[in-house]
Amino acid sequence: MRQVVLDTETTGLEVQQGHRLVEIGAVEMIGRRPTGRHFHTYLNPERAIDEEASKVTGIRDEDLVDKPFFRDKVEEFLAFIKGAELIIHNAAFDVGFLDAELRMAGAQYGRVADHASVLDTLVMARTMYPGQRNSLDALCKRLGVDNTKRDLHGGLLDAQLLADVYIAMTSGQVGLDFVFDPGADRAASSHLDDIVITRRPIVLRATADERTLHDKRLDALDKAAGGQSVWRKLESDTLH
Repeated sequence: MRQVVLDTETTGLEVQQGHRLVEIGAVEMIGRRPTGRHFHTYLNPERAIDEEASKVTGIRDEDLVDKPFFRDKVEEFLAFIKGAELIIHNAAFDVGFLDAELRMAGAQYGRVADHASVLDTLVMARTMYPGQRNSLDALCKRLGVDNTKRDLHGGLLDAQLLADVYIAMTSGQVGLDFVFDPGADRAASSHLDDIVITRRPIVLRATADERTLHDKRLDALDKAAGGQSVWRKLESDTLH
């Protein structure tokens, strides 16, 4: 299955008040593994950013003056998500803004639902962890996903974190470790300025540090499961 993990940043919280997109970040997975392909763009929203939104994202009006309009990126964006399952945290928010942008770009573009299906990880989290905080940061902490670099919100970084969170929520698989690597082959992958997403090589033999991290992840899964997780049981069965 082809999946695209997606996040957006906006000028404000209410699309009904005319707020617009300022950033889209999306990473591709096939068979629940990263392919190294991603879509990332900043956008000129043709309006001012609310002060509170700017504090959250770190994006200022002057940062977007020379950025493309959504209508200039719509074809590239739709080609990237076409036929995929979109994985979005609080999907109603992001899809609402994307649908509004598609309407302004032209009736021929339809809605997000015309191009891809949507899976909302917030709905999943509320089912799995009722009565608990289920923000992306809270899920990272609960599932042992490292979000220490998330001082500010960012579409591409949040999409990367959400990919790890989704995998942990649905299978307990160790995080996919998307890596920001400015030295990667820029001719072979989509990029914006110095940001490139690549995938770490497959580790054939775990080091002592990797085994320690593996044990810590299993401890986090045990805690989230309220007992011994299925992965811990499988590991125990293998050793005996």
